Amino acid sequence: MNAAQRNRHAALLKATGYEDSPALTVKSPEGALPQGREISFAWLAGTVLTGVTSFMLMAGALQVSFKGQDTFSTPFEALSISASQGATPAPTSLVGKTRRAKPVTQTHSDLEVIEASIREVVDGVARIRNQPFTTINATLATASTALSEDIPTYDPVALLARNEPLRANPSAELVSTDIYGADVEGELTVRTAALELTDPPHRAISDMSAAQFVRLSVEGAYTDAEGPLMAYAPPSTSLRELGIEIAPGTVEGVAENVTVMPKTRAAEDMGSLRTERVLTIREETPLAEAFMRNGFTTEMVAAVTRAMQNVYTQTDLPEGTRLRILFGASRGSQTLIPYRVSIYDDTTHRVTVALTDQGRYVTALEPPKIEFTEEDTEEVNVGNLPTIYRSIWETGRKHGLDDATIDRIAAMYAYDLDLTRRVSPGDSIEILLSGTVEEDNQDLLYVALTLSNTTRELFRFQTEDGVIDFYNPDGETGKQFLLRRPLEGGGTLRSRYGYRRHPIFGDYRLHTGTDLAARSGTPIYAGGDGIVEMAQWYSGYGRYVELRHANGYNTAYGHMSAIADGISPGARVTQGQVIGYVGSTGQSTGPHLHYEIKINGNTVDPLAVKLPRANSLPQQYQTEFASTVAQVRALVEQDGTPVTTPVTVAAAPATTTAN
Repeated sequence: MNAAQRNRHAALLKATGYEDSPALTVKSPEGALPQGREISFAWLAGTVLTGVTSFMLMAGALQVSFKGQDTFSTPFEALSISASQGATPAPTSLVGKTRRAKPVTQTHSDLEVIEASIREVVDGVARIRNQPFTTINATLATASTALSEDIPTYDPVALLARNEPLRANPSAELVSTDIYGADVEGELTVRTAALELTDPPHRAISDMSAAQFVRLSVEGAYTDAEGPLMAYAPPSTSLRELGIEIAPGTVEGVAENVTVMPKTRAAEDMGSLRTERVLTIREETPLAEAFMRNGFTTEMVAAVTRAMQNVYTQTDLPEGTRLRILFGASRGSQTLIPYRVSIYDDTTHRVTVALTDQGRYVTALEPPKIEFTEEDTEEVNVGNLPTIYRSIWETGRKHGLDDATIDRIAAMYAYDLDLTRRVSPGDSIEILLSGTVEEDNQDLLYVALTLSNTTRELFRFQTEDGVIDFYNPDGETGKQFLLRRPLEGGGTLRSRYGYRRHPIFGDYRLHTGTDLAARSGTPIYAGGDGIVEMAQWYSGYGRYVELRHANGYNTAYGHMSAIADGISPGARVTQGQVIGYVGSTGQSTGPHLHYEIKINGNTVDPLAVKLPRANSLPQQYQTEFASTVAQVRALVEQDGTPVTTPVTVAAAPATTTAN
């Protein structure tokens, strides 16, 4: 290297920040600050030790703040319960200091058996009898306990396959919801007979006469408390006088396009946190049954009752008793287990049993006092809410529904909803069943699922060919002709439809589908009946299949590891048929299915787009179905009072006699 090259090289090094300086040295005056190129090992060691000490102190503070105290009771503390029954926690107790505020929601869990007078026609003869029905109106569970630990794994395709219409058993008794407009005792048989021609009816009758006739002939169909006579318009409370001025600042109308959500939402991958449930026993209930319906296993019930038997000897919980249950995480599972349970006579503490670090339940001190309310309450961990699917199972088992009925309910909503989405506090479900809970053959008649203030109703209806299915109020089934998550197990949602930063190229672009992660080789199903348009390697999509469905709908499936045999352009496929397998071909960062739905060539969000229904009632059943909807709503809305509805008398040349 000549001098010119050496000078050029030195200039480049200097331009990039390098300089020609003497080497570092550890020779510095004793006790003096290091200067220039000098290094002091004493000063370096002091700096490192200061940093390590600060880190350990901060870690200890965070450990106490975020984790809190782990032990609620120890055997030693349990032995001193008689001496400190009324003791309150010390001001320095970590239980009180580290308890972070959580949202608290009101819950309700109402199971009621009602009786209604039902009219049914058997062999052309109308019979009127009393029929019991069971109504369940409850908020969806916001915590996962042992009740739903062994539920079937969520598989949308398998779930939908179990939602086929039922075939009525010819020998089975048909459940009638045709409510008769009066209370009856025993059973009545109604027959019709022709009018005598020698005694024709009057040409016209007055409204007063008609009302008097109904009053005398149908007991209970009309009462004075119902206001004006039938022929007159009832007083309206929904209209106001035009001359009345509205006070300034008064807001009228209904708020539209408003979504109610929790104020804050933690990350979905947060661990299980503790939550406390407070509920009131509405009627005398066996102690073990109350525990089982609130997430205790058989072993837990035995351990808890054994621990409290010396303090609380009752085997039944009287009406008005309050249960206060603290749930917490179990090791290696997302299921919450009872950490502590307290029993109160109204607001008077009777006994508390808590779980020790050794996994045993022992009697313990009364927990910190709280203010009891009339409504049941539960703390909500918004970062650990269960999925809709698991919440339906948890709520159903809590109210004693059999697994087949719960599975049917989940399957009926599998087309219309993404059941892997988490519930929101306040979501609820309403169910109508024939008979009572003690019967083995209860029939599901009605389900209403309310999610985020949107209610989806389904009514049971049987057609003349004996086929039983569930329809919404418009006479459409819950089935849609395209699946929203067409792969075994439903996959794990990794990326939604919409604009995002591309994981490979880093630019901001539209993601035209939904990414559902699953293991390589997981079967992929056809979203609906259709014809294969493409089945080949397609640019960044890798191995790719596109299906054409009716009415301008197409579905596309990308990044497959392999395309199933027989899937080629022009081939016909049916909904649920395997068309390929999950892979990571093309521009992909891991095994997943890229699923698209197109309408007239334009992509839409597969999880949110409103899809057409696959089946609806023929026109010939619309009138009968509308009557069924009205009768079922009368049952679920009557709130424990005798069911009476207006009776419409058709003008026909016949008389009615009751035996």
